[in-house]
Amino acid sequence: MPLYFFRISHGRYTGASDQGSEFESREAAWSEMTKVCGNLLGSLSRSLKQNAEWQMELLDEAKKPVFRIRLVAESIN
Repeated sequence: MPLYFFRISHGRYTGASDQGSEFESREAAWSEMTKVCGNLLGSLSRSLKQNAEWQMELLDEAKKPVFRIRLVAESIN
């Protein structure tokens, strides 16, 4: 089974998991990523500053991005 890694970026912080997770398919990896992201977003959105960005990426075995979910807080005016 393919091995995937999660990476989270928030401001100057970027960190990737050292231990990979195996998923049967890209679809299964996407499903797990959305579950994990959904669990984190409630607390993240409450502490997100204006004009900030948070993102989670799912990386393949070569540590290349496969999927990305971004939360962007923009000041329009």
